Amino acid sequence: MERLRHVKPSIELKEQGIDYINEHLLCNSEINGSGSLHKYLDNYEEWLIKLEKDRNCIPNEERVPAETYYLLNESNRIIGMINIRLVLNERLRKCGGHIGYGIRPSERQKGYNKINLYLGLLRCQELGIEEVILDCDAINLGSSRTMEALGGIRIDEYYSEEEQSLIWRYQINVNNAINSHKEIYEPKILRK
Repeated sequence: MERLRHVKPSIELKEQGIDYINEHLLCNSEINGSGSLHKYLDNYEEWLIKLEKDRNCIPNEERVPAETYYLLNESNRIIGMINIRLVLNERLRKCGGHIGYGIRPSERQKGYNKINLYLGLLRCQELGIEEVILDCDAINLGSSRTMEALGGIRIDEYYSEEEQSLIWRYQINVNNAINSHKEIYEPKILRK
């Protein structure tokens, strides 16, 4: 398996970022963890400004500070994305959680999202976030398996009227997940 790394979105990755989203649209696939890039395809530069504002926003019930990363392989191709919310408001505690992630449709079922989440947990550890909450549609077995593979424990479920689906909520102890899975995932990380 290729080694992977997280990088902050940049103007140099504009065409690749747009291609990543377009692949989802062509496959009629849900887009997760992209920091809303799909809403900025005509103005990538504005999206980069939005990401900077997201990082530095003051938490309230509408918005919380967040960071978005591309998941790149050794050839610098965008394989996936992750969005990490640095704090949670009341709404995100109930629905959404700390982390949203995704892998481009042509690269799914290769184990890449486990590395994506592991890298996200490393960032959470750097930020002092000790436990993360994540959720996924109950029918999204790939996502639930990813969370469980990194020590995620299902803490509850709820029905989302907005999504018209059952949602499973997970909790991961960040330090335990990293310490328990270091030998598995560290060799798969591309260091800068």
